[in-house]
Amino acid sequence: MAKFCSSCGNKLEDGASFCSKCGAKTGETKSTTTYNPGQKSKIAAGLFGIFFGSLGVHNFYLGYNSKGLAQLLISVLSCFLLSPISAIWGLIEGILILGGEINVDANGVELSD
Repeated sequence: MAKFCSSCGNKLEDGASFCSKCGAKTGETKSTTTYNPGQKSKIAAGLFGIFFGSLGVHNFYLGYNSKGLAQLLISVLSCFLLSPISAIWGLIEGILILGGEINVDANGVELSD
């Protein structure tokens, strides 16, 4: 599990005694905090996939920009004639996100409940 500085929120390296950003001492109790400012919501991502999957919104939200762009271009460049394909793709991914099969974003950060 990643550890973060209790003073500035910077991600700490394993075994670090001091924060590389602010210089604060990282005591054992302070370095085990679960604060993660970049953590995305599983529910938001899943609902984005179900309702806006044809536009790839859920993939953009999670940082998977290539997949999001592919879904967006399939819909827009076909004048939305092929958007049902992207919509089904988004629906399936939305269900997988809510079901816990997809549980990390593009940076490898675990999704919050």
